Amino acid sequence: MSTEAPRPTDFDALYRGDFDALTGDAPSGPPGFRFDRVPWDIGEAQPVVRALESEGEIESDVLDIGCGPGENTIFLAGHGYRVWGLDAAPAAIDIARGRARDRRVGDAVTFEVADATDLGGWADRFTTIVDSALYHCFPEGKRAAYVAELHRAARSQCRLHLLCFSDRVPDGFPGPFRIDEDNLRGTLADGGWHIRRLERTTYTTAMTRADFEGHDEVAALAAELGLDANGRLLAPAWLATAERR
Repeated sequence: MSTEAPRPTDFDALYRGDFDALTGDAPSGPPGFRFDRVPWDIGEAQPVVRALESEGEIESDVLDIGCGPGENTIFLAGHGYRVWGLDAAPAAIDIARGRARDRRVGDAVTFEVADATDLGGWADRFTTIVDSALYHCFPEGKRAAYVAELHRAARSQCRLHLLCFSDRVPDGFPGPFRIDEDNLRGTLADGGWHIRRLERTTYTTAMTRADFEGHDEVAALAAELGLDANGRLLAPAWLATAERR
């Protein structure tokens, strides 16, 4: 597994349709495998985020950090929350703004290009922070700085919901870094967060088993993963809920 994370420019290229952008820099994946879509853009909010909202775990003002094309942001805005979606990829923000306009929630949400490791402009701003698959994009040496910046953007007793790939994702399956329990607990605690809940869950991807046909090694790994009702692969994940100390 590589120790280098994809760069913001790689993600920006991917959102602009350059699906070779992550091929060389992806933390893991078989030689020759090529994405033909944004693998985390499922065209709707993540089921875990929907569940958090239904459980009363969201409160304005909300930060959706690493918002990508904005599906979680738009979902929360549509349910009456004031939401900011930040992402380092300008192309992702362009897509998110367009989707918000199309779904008539543009007045309830703000999308901005921002570096998640420098949130000084949003200090003490948010009551809820949602990280749906950003933490696991950072290599070990950058996770602590990222979590510290989330702490800076949080109000007192802010609730952080962090969803990331777990160490149960098969080695060799294309995707970000795998996160084990000790890593997540230690980084959050050191960053000033008190963990209220840490549980295993799944992250819904835009990929299906058919997408890996012709790549025998990764197809066998994909066969180990569960599927949702639409045949999309479910990646083993952690959901951590923590409060700002």
